[in-house]
Amino acid sequence: MRRLSLISASCLAIAALAASPMVDGGSTALAQGAASAKSGTGLPLPRFVSLKASRVNLRIGPGRAYAVAWLYTKPGVPMEVIQEYDNWRRVRDAEGTEGWVYQSLLSGRRTGIAAPWKAEDGQENFINMHREARPNANIVARLEPGVVLEVNACDGSWCEASADGVDGYIAQNEIWGAYPGEAFK
Repeated sequence: MRRLSLISASCLAIAALAASPMVDGGSTALAQGAASAKSGTGLPLPRFVSLKASRVNLRIGPGRAYAVAWLYTKPGVPMEVIQEYDNWRRVRDAEGTEGWVYQSLLSGRRTGIAAPWKAEDGQENFINMHREARPNANIVARLEPGVVLEVNACDGSWCEASADGVDGYIAQNEIWGAYPGEAFK
């Protein structure tokens, strides 16, 4: 059995940047107005996606003229798309941080984070990855909270996932990146 852990304190590898109102001197009312615009993609909202690039700016509004609030430096981090405006997606990360990302920097590939809420309590809580989709199956890995996973499929109770070359099943309620009861392949 392997133990998979994080190297840094934050699995999202985020660097904070200055969050000024707007670079071009526009009003914040424009950003709030854009947030209520309807999208034309027809894709469900909310939905999970992942970061495609190794450097992704999270902006305070839907456009390059808006200031960068965060810089994500790790591809594959799961994001929840909560709104769309033109080619921009308002996303939320596992820590609840929200902002706007250009759509081409996002991928439909599903990833997840192993129980990030357990990392906050400061105790050693591990998430078991099983050989089969049942609680008494052999454990193939013990994951530290915050480990990023490839999520291949979920049946509403269990997700087939991989992390660092280890394949197995994780209880769906132990992953941020799949909705409760959601099934997909």
